Amino acid sequence: MIFTEQQTRHEQVLAVAKAMMAAARTAPKGKGIDRLEIRTVCGEELKTLADEMRAYGERSGYKFFLRDAGNVEQSECVVLIGTALGVMNLNCGFCGFATCEEKMCHPAIPCALNPGDLGIAIGSAAAIAADFRIDNRIMYSAGRSALDLGWLPKCRIAYGILLSCTAKSPYFDRQQQNPVIPGK
Repeated sequence: MIFTEQQTRHEQVLAVAKAMMAAARTAPKGKGIDRLEIRTVCGEELKTLADEMRAYGERSGYKFFLRDAGNVEQSECVVLIGTALGVMNLNCGFCGFATCEEKMCHPAIPCALNPGDLGIAIGSAAAIAADFRIDNRIMYSAGRSALDLGWLPKCRIAYGILLSCTAKSPYFDRQQQNPVIPGK
């Protein structure tokens, strides 16, 4: 049998996405408490994600969502990693409150360790993509839109890692967008 790289590209990228999901899951977490949700989006769902990103960009005035939506459509898949919010009972004060008990009166404000753990997981996942020479880009916009779609139902903070395996990375020469900041 003879096959080309193009014939196996999706399978290769999907295998890397699965390894990225495992790396994110096994990344160190504060006090060993795991609040992550991890998903991979491929196929028609990429268009759903891109459409939601465009809709959010139009609603919010943040034009970079429109640009980033085009990158999602150029991707083979997107790994989504998000975190639920919860306290670690360390009374560290990193969240701005003196105690975890005080912070719990403000459930919309994250414990500082929640986004920290998320960042470590994202870094671990992106390192796997780099190890396999799969082009990738971490995007707040993809994670934000995935939350709006309900794809990470327990999460309040999320990012997407876009993956591509083409001759030239679609994430390299991106159109410059002047972000519109609502109210300015």
